Amino acid sequence: MNKNRFYFLPLIFSALLIIGIVLGYLINPGNGIKYGLKPYSESSKIDEVMRVIQRDYVDTVNQKKLVESTLTDMLHNLDPHSTYIPAKEMKGISEEMSGNFDGIGIQFHLLNDTIYVVMPIPGGPSAKKGIHAGDRIVGVDGRDITKIKMTSDTVMKLLKGPRGTRVKLRIYRPSIDDFLDFEIIRDKIPMYSIDVAYMPEPNIGYVKINRFAATTYDEFVDKTDKLLAKGMKKLIIDLRDNGGGYLTAATDLCNDFLTEGKTIVYTEGRSRAKEYIKANGNTRLKDIQLIVLINEMSASASEITAGAIQDNDRGTIIGRRSFGKGLVQEQLEFADKSAIRLTVARYYTPTGRCIQKSYKNGYNDYEKDILNRYANDELINPDSIHFIDSLKYTTPGGKVVYGGGGIMPDIFVPIDTSGLFSYFNDLNGRGLIYQFSFKYLDAHRADIESKYPTTEVFVKNFSVPDETLQELIKYAEDKGVKLNAKSYAFCKDDISTRMKAFIGRGIYDNPAFYPILNQRDKTFIKAMEVFQTNNNSQDKDSLTEAQQ
Repeated sequence: MNKNRFYFLPLIFSALLIIGIVLGYLINPGNGIKYGLKPYSESSKIDEVMRVIQRDYVDTVNQKKLVESTLTDMLHNLDPHSTYIPAKEMKGISEEMSGNFDGIGIQFHLLNDTIYVVMPIPGGPSAKKGIHAGDRIVGVDGRDITKIKMTSDTVMKLLKGPRGTRVKLRIYRPSIDDFLDFEIIRDKIPMYSIDVAYMPEPNIGYVKINRFAATTYDEFVDKTDKLLAKGMKKLIIDLRDNGGGYLTAATDLCNDFLTEGKTIVYTEGRSRAKEYIKANGNTRLKDIQLIVLINEMSASASEITAGAIQDNDRGTIIGRRSFGKGLVQEQLEFADKSAIRLTVARYYTPTGRCIQKSYKNGYNDYEKDILNRYANDELINPDSIHFIDSLKYTTPGGKVVYGGGGIMPDIFVPIDTSGLFSYFNDLNGRGLIYQFSFKYLDAHRADIESKYPTTEVFVKNFSVPDETLQELIKYAEDKGVKLNAKSYAFCKDDISTRMKAFIGRGIYDNPAFYPILNQRDKTFIKAMEVFQTNNNSQDKDSLTEAQQ
């Protein structure tokens, strides 16, 4: 009997100890475990907190929204470009980068909750059915939409849909003052990444690329082949406001200019070995003189392109310091089609410059960088940009370049901050020039099309009448922008040119818009001067003169 009693004593003591520990934690919750929190590991804390919030939080919680915001904050704490992408946004991003989407094929503009057709996309289902620029969409599938509060998202939901599906549109056409009904079968609609390619001078080509998508290089080959057939010897590639995209699109483009073995870019990360991308020798445009235009919104693949051309002494970079995005992301998708993009490496130019600017002060400060550049006069005076000597590099041709974020152009062109541009900036910033141009075109489309039957004739011969500019002034006053007579006298030509460009785009699209706009574009004009004076050597005198 006594032996058996001693045999069970350890078990009894263990049970009493466990009960005591549990009671102690319940009485004194400061010891760390309350309501079932289990500190197994740092990563398990998130699951545990979410479980407790769902069970005990005072209000009902949208768990999906809470998880998504948590993921966003978590990734932004790593760096500014690691990010979470909700499933509803992934489709649009994929469409933009793949180069096509399913829809009816129109460019539209919302004005006073009305859908105006700016331009049917050539070859698209709307163009084939006879939708015209200037038409108003007033009904969709038998539903009157004139009394619905419209946003761009609302329009997309109404008009986009899977290929092969049908949508019925009721159109109001001002030219005949009547309503027309169309049934459109949705189809694949191309999204071009090259806005325009044309010859501003007999031997000079100009190509404007808005992003680096899956179709960009094929578009570039097609456009430049046509320019070569017209006698192109020199080329301006405009990458201003191009936020980047696919790396391969940029490296394929660089390959057209660089001889075999030249480094285009390399990447390296903590768990990623150094990887070089080099030109393969298929140099389509090896004899073409090259200028690349960049600005503070040129990022990522645009900076890879500019850096490769600059570091290999292959062309001249003109404009302002680029954005400074040089982090490589890999995309990982969840089962619900949402995804994260995680930074795994950094981009480096051929000389070894890291493209990425600093983000040591956090995400919010990083987002304000462009505003800070403006406040520090960096967009006006290149001397306000301070480079670190330890980040100095030299190209094979002996040109000094700097790392530390972004690509500094060989020739700096400042933004125009003159107070005499205030009236133009007010009109253009509020969208009043565009809105008035659209209304003017609405009333005069037939007359303009008959007098200026081609893009070339319009660009060369059309001019905005003075009385029309006076009507614009009155229109702006009705919208709350008073005339600044001194500023108007100074920037009248800029206002007139911008209005002509908008009218031209409404009839002939970008092939009219950019040739007109470029007539007053300082960066484009500087590029033309460099070519026209055969000053493509990137010498010091040229750089100094451009910065004064």
